[in-house]
Amino acid sequence: MGVRESFELGGKVALITGGSRGLGLQIAKGLGEMGAKIAISARKSGELEEAKADLKKHGIDALTVTNDLSKQAEIPALVEAVVKHYGGMHILVNNAGATWGAKAEEHPLEAWNKVMTLNATSVFALSQAVANRCFIPQKSGSIIVIASTAALRAGMEMHAVAYYASKSAALHLSRALANEWGRYNIRVNAICPGFFPSKMTSALLDSAQAGVIARTPLGRIGGDTDLQGAAVYLASDASRHVTGQYIAVDGGASST
Repeated sequence: MGVRESFELGGKVALITGGSRGLGLQIAKGLGEMGAKIAISARKSGELEEAKADLKKHGIDALTVTNDLSKQAEIPALVEAVVKHYGGMHILVNNAGATWGAKAEEHPLEAWNKVMTLNATSVFALSQAVANRCFIPQKSGSIIVIASTAALRAGMEMHAVAYYASKSAALHLSRALANEWGRYNIRVNAICPGFFPSKMTSALLDSAQAGVIARTPLGRIGGDTDLQGAAVYLASDASRHVTGQYIAVDGGASST
C-alpha cells in the first residue's frame, strides 16, 4: 500500500458524535472528502438537518441520527441505526461534549455530573457498544476521542473544573482502551484541540482571544479545516501502527 492510498477512506463507515456543528462537522467533512460514508449524531434534529445540507454541498451524503448520549439507554439504538443503514462501522469519533463555567468553590454538583457524564462516561459507553457490535467481531476499527488541551494543562483562562477533569479522563480512557483492545486490532487515539471558534468557546474567546493568540507560537487560533488532517490520519491506515497516543492541534500553545 502506497502512502497516498493509506490515507484513503473509501468503503469505510464513520460515526461522528456531536457532528451537527463545530469540530464534529469539520471532522465529518474531512472524513467524507477522503471517501468515508458518514453518520452524524446530535441532540437537535434541526441542527442535524442543517449539517446534512451543508455536507451535501460538499458532495457528502450523511446519515443523521438524533440521539442524546447523556442517556446511556439510547446508545444501542444509535449504533444499530448506523449498522442498519450502512451495514457496519469502521471509525468512531467521540466528539460530543459539554462544559460549565463556574469557579471551583461554586461549581454545582449537578453540573459536574452532567459534564462528566457526557464527556467521559458516554465516551466509554459508546466505544464499548461499537466495539462489541462491530469492531471486535471484525477484528479492526479506529476510535478517535476528541479530548482537549485542557486535558494536558490547567493554566488556561477558564473556570471549568469539570471540563478539565472530564477531558483528562477521556484522554486516559483512550490509552486504557488502546491497551486492552489492541489484540482485536482496534486502535484508540485522541486529538487534543486548543482554541477553535465554537459555541462552547465563544464567550471565553470574546474576552481572551488576544491573550490566547499571544501565547500561541503559530500566532492564531484554530480554523475551519485545521482538525481535519489529524482526524483523517488517525482514522486511516496511515496510522495503522499508532494507538494509545494523542495529537495536540493547538498551534503549539501546549508546548509553551
